[in-house]
Amino acid sequence: MGGGRPAADAGGALPARASLQLHLRSRVRAGWARVRSSWALILQASVAAGLAYGIGLYVFGHEMPFFAPVAAWLALGFSLDRSVRRVAELAGGVAIGVAAGDLVVHVIGSGLWQMALVLAGSALVGRFLDRGPMLTTQAGVQAIVIVGLPQIGGGPFGRWIDAVVGGLVALAFALLTPTDPRRHPRTLAQAAVLELAAVLHLLARGLRRGSVEDVEAALLTGRASQPALDEWRDAARSAAELVRLAPAHRRHRPELDRLVDESVLLDRAMRNARVLTRRSVAAVEDEHVAPGLADAVESAAQATDDLATAIGTGHDPRPARERLRQLATALDPYVLAPDDWKSQSLVLLLRSLVVDLLEAAGAPAGDARAALPEL
Repeated sequence: MGGGRPAADAGGALPARASLQLHLRSRVRAGWARVRSSWALILQASVAAGLAYGIGLYVFGHEMPFFAPVAAWLALGFSLDRSVRRVAELAGGVAIGVAAGDLVVHVIGSGLWQMALVLAGSALVGRFLDRGPMLTTQAGVQAIVIVGLPQIGGGPFGRWIDAVVGGLVALAFALLTPTDPRRHPRTLAQAAVLELAAVLHLLARGLRRGSVEDVEAALLTGRASQPALDEWRDAARSAAELVRLAPAHRRHRPELDRLVDESVLLDRAMRNARVLTRRSVAAVEDEHVAPGLADAVESAAQATDDLATAIGTGHDPRPARERLRQLATALDPYVLAPDDWKSQSLVLLLRSLVVDLLEAAGAPAGDARAALPEL
């Protein structure tokens, strides 16, 4: 094989430094995907918290309106669920907890039994007002904070006023800045599918060059990218559950359900890619790689790039589907690797991977399998 084998350690594995770099790159790519999907939500919540603090400080003249930004941030945060009900539950929980704490502190003081009393009282009020757990949880937490912190200006109910201000600001932001529940899972999906494409590009390069180091780098990249796939699946499921409860977003339900299905199929594809890569290590070491195998893997990688773009933008992945279907018709192990059983076994693994990718690109399961040559 051309190019020879790059130096590796005695066990055939990548050096520890190279392995660490690959893991860090995968984590950095996944981290940037989370930042891209959340920055607008974080910016809105930060502005809301700052605005609530300013109202408490300059409008009501409170020396330190701590609970105004706390209520706004907790009610908005960077959650995908910005429904008015959820924001109201969180803001109401903060206000109830602060009110209960202020009342107890001013009537009977603070201490061990007062802490237990205000926590129980605020939680019971929360359960009475709403069946959801968020309001009760926030009421209890804020009551604990109130009893544990000293009063700082603002009069006997200054902290409660601040909490109400923060909750109202959060509600205003929830009403005036509606969010698209598809944005977050789309961004995470694109990043996860690009991780799979990176694995296939590295594997194709290793097969073409006869480089064990490149193939092992592909395997490490695949292993390190599993958290990105898991995060996409979790985000897609959460968003799909959200739109079932939010009438305003129900029109997005088909796409979100499809994103959940695609996350499962791409997770399966990544697992198949790792098996293919692991088997390729021995084939490259023994120089049993058919010339056309690297081109087939590279074609799969390019189609996966197209699929990532389509999923990330919400467009029909037809270009990826057509490219994968064309690749599938060429995956005959007896044509690609005649008289080479090791390469033939790799082609068989690639066939399974391409079927998963075809299904993720919108092809029915039967059509995806039918695109392969009969064995």
